[in-house]
Amino acid sequence: MKITTWNVNSLNVRLPHVLAYLRDEQPDVLALQETKTPDAGFPVAELEAAGYKVIFSGQKTYNGVAMLARSSMQQVVNDLPGLDDPQRRLLAATIDGMRVVNVYIPNGQEIGSDKYAYKMRWLQALCDFLQEELKQHDRLVLLGDFNIAPADIDVHDPTRWQGKILCSEPEREFFSTLLQLGLIDGVRSLHPEKEMFSWWDYRMSAYRRGWGVRIDHLLVTHALALSAAGVAVKYRELDRPSDHAPVWIEFE
Repeated sequence: MKITTWNVNSLNVRLPHVLAYLRDEQPDVLALQETKTPDAGFPVAELEAAGYKVIFSGQKTYNGVAMLARSSMQQVVNDLPGLDDPQRRLLAATIDGMRVVNVYIPNGQEIGSDKYAYKMRWLQALCDFLQEELKQHDRLVLLGDFNIAPADIDVHDPTRWQGKILCSEPEREFFSTLLQLGLIDGVRSLHPEKEMFSWWDYRMSAYRRGWGVRIDHLLVTHALALSAAGVAVKYRELDRPSDHAPVWIEFE
């Protein structure tokens, strides 16, 4: 089974890329973030024609999450319990007996800012939600754009990023907390020392220079036996690409 996460940074703009990915890579599940598409405008017909069922929770201009799957999706949750938040950042569903939780974690903007405090509240609410989910599902995947680079190997220049947003100590501590709940970093578990990035800023020719950061993750429970994982970097090289590349895992 192959599961992919991808921050598409506007589904309307990147729909041809998504359809190409579905055709060429044939994932069983594709989780999207930053769809930036209100529900009334979601391209259901095009995605269903590609052979996928779809669920989504969107809003105009900002945020938005969606999931595409070959199988039906049940027990859908689209709000983060314990947090009164109008931003569409979470979508969970059960697919073939596996719980999939798709998140677009807030960026935080700058350490000490109101947006950073919001990120910390959001992370705590997510942790509380996951603790309850894990009591009910031993086969669980938490995936999405975490806006956290968990270790120095996950940034192109650790000195430059030290203590900055995405790499601050509280953010990295939260990532460690997720692992302590009983989750495994799918990509890093199979590639423990390989430099792998999933996001490159549009500015300063970051992709061409190799100035990347790994902030898109798939965390899985021990009950899921991983067989392969990687980053589909070629999709960052398309015309008008997202600033993120798809990240994927496969398991038995």
